[in-house]
Amino acid sequence: MQFGVVLQTNPPAWRTVALSKRAEELGFDMVWTFDSHLLWMEPYVIYSQILAETHTIKVGPFVTNPATRDWTVTASVFATLNEMYGNRTVCGIGRGDSAVRVLNGKPSTIKEMRQATHVIRELANCRTVEINGSTLQFPWASRSELEVWIAAYGPLALKAAGEVGDGFILQLADLDIAAWMIKAVRDAAEAAGRNPDDITFCVAAPAYVTDGSAEQRAHALDQCRWFGGMVGNHVADIVAKYGDSGTVPQALTDYIKGREGYDYNEHGRAGNTHTSFVPDDIVERFCLIGTVEEQVAKLEALKELGVDQFAVYLQHDAQDETLLTYGTKVIPAVNVAVTARS
Repeated sequence: MQFGVVLQTNPPAWRTVALSKRAEELGFDMVWTFDSHLLWMEPYVIYSQILAETHTIKVGPFVTNPATRDWTVTASVFATLNEMYGNRTVCGIGRGDSAVRVLNGKPSTIKEMRQATHVIRELANCRTVEINGSTLQFPWASRSELEVWIAAYGPLALKAAGEVGDGFILQLADLDIAAWMIKAVRDAAEAAGRNPDDITFCVAAPAYVTDGSAEQRAHALDQCRWFGGMVGNHVADIVAKYGDSGTVPQALTDYIKGREGYDYNEHGRAGNTHTSFVPDDIVERFCLIGTVEEQVAKLEALKELGVDQFAVYLQHDAQDETLLTYGTKVIPAVNVAVTARS
């Protein structure tokens, strides 16, 4: 299993670069960042510095969207980074949440997300694409390679991920919901004539390692409760479109019944005051809370479901400790090293 880390580009930017370097040293494969240009600093500028100061780790947005950036500009950024640093980027894309809602905008349509995925991928892979009646291509890009992974929750978005995504991003670690959504993506891929095994499945959630005490568990739950609020924004959209029963797992929709608004100024932050509606059991289900052994057990269960990468959200008060524990204990336990002689 691959491992990623999800960061916010808060100032100072050097802190994000330093955490990325540390992640690579500890065996992580990927550094993802939020992409919300009003709430945080511009990630693509920081990616260039991360790539310059690391050797193998890949970077990408978690996630960008079709609304706030011209698709050809987004493709150009990725192709440029790939030409400079040797194809070490992945484009995570969704319909848009904080980046568009802060501007009082609405998420893109599924159709727009599909179209953006096609344009960004074709251009960033040095291929031609038809736009506004013209055939376009980057004349300066000859080596760039880019995968586009689609973040999804709802039925139509899951279908799009299976039909056109190189990867699927699920931002919660509930085993039952993950199994349902992974199956939906795989079924869509197969129905479209694709090999589902060609899709990379990525699950992302906060991880908080505890010593097993009730006190630390309670603290970890409070530190990660914001995540249930963030997921709730997407679930609210799904409930508004499909209703709260039958279309998606009941476990995903029941908990938002007590939701009352959301302040994007606190988006993705521990202590978010608009997430009190999220019960402890949802935090437990959506996140990885507990000892090293408990973390490993849940990761093994996710791996059994077909998850290829787990990305750790680090938006809590134990960033450095989590990175270290994952690098020295959790990752080695999940990915048992081969021996030179058996």
